[in-house]
Amino acid sequence: MHPRPRLVAIDMDGTLLPTTSTHLSPRNAAALRAVQQAGITVAIATGRRAAYTVPLIENHGLRHDTPLIASNGAIVRTLGGEHIDRCHMSSRVGRAICGLLRPYGAIVFTFDCPGRGELVLEDIDQAHGRIAMWVEANRHAIEIVKPLEDALIDGHDPIQGMVAGSIHQMRAAEAALKASPWATECGWTRTEYPARDISILDLLPVGISKVWALQRLAARLGIDRKEVMAIGDNWNDEGMLTWAGQAWVMANASEELRAMARLRGWKLAPSNDDDGVAVVLERVLRNGYQPASNES
Repeated sequence: MHPRPRLVAIDMDGTLLPTTSTHLSPRNAAALRAVQQAGITVAIATGRRAAYTVPLIENHGLRHDTPLIASNGAIVRTLGGEHIDRCHMSSRVGRAICGLLRPYGAIVFTFDCPGRGELVLEDIDQAHGRIAMWVEANRHAIEIVKPLEDALIDGHDPIQGMVAGSIHQMRAAEAALKASPWATECGWTRTEYPARDISILDLLPVGISKVWALQRLAARLGIDRKEVMAIGDNWNDEGMLTWAGQAWVMANASEELRAMARLRGWKLAPSNDDDGVAVVLERVLRNGYQPASNES
């Protein structure tokens, strides 16, 4: 039997958001509000940058002090705009990584400066060909700098970088980074969307991740890991799913991740298109949290 959670960390894409929509479903939004009203802290934990996340959740009646773990943990702030944690990746490391990873896909760096220049890349056509929806949604923030290294100036460090390409390309990029001298100076996490053959390798300051930020948030709130629930669908969620005392993996996650869930005793939630987050949160509110071992 698990204690009722006091903190719930929820991924966005593939978890809280439906597959073909950029809007929360009414049921998921209502479940988030109900959990907050019950005194449980809801933290949104996403690979998206904060400016790309806030518009999706700010008009759903959530508390202004809702924690937002953005850029895979590099930025932690409240929905109301109060900064809690901020980390930077060394421009020196970023310049080296450009040369290493350029052959594998489109590279983007994110800076903590709202507006044009928050996102910097050197080939918008290459990015558009792989992540067209992302490019169109973020055109107002994109600045083209070629070569990309010229945007990475010492003292003007990015929050994070990312490389986007096919699943095969990003697995190769990860292997190249892992085998390089920069593996000890750069962190990374990979997400995959097999149905679209899209993968993203997020490049982060060393030690920074969703779970790093979640651990710090729980400590700040005085919440034991046994009272933390994590809900996610992808590989960048693995750390917080492993650390949290109560883990739920979405039914739309890859078969590999779902197999890992079964081996580790994590619970399986309905898919993101079936309001899986709401289903889990409604059970928490209705019954406390005492799932049977075979519950799915």
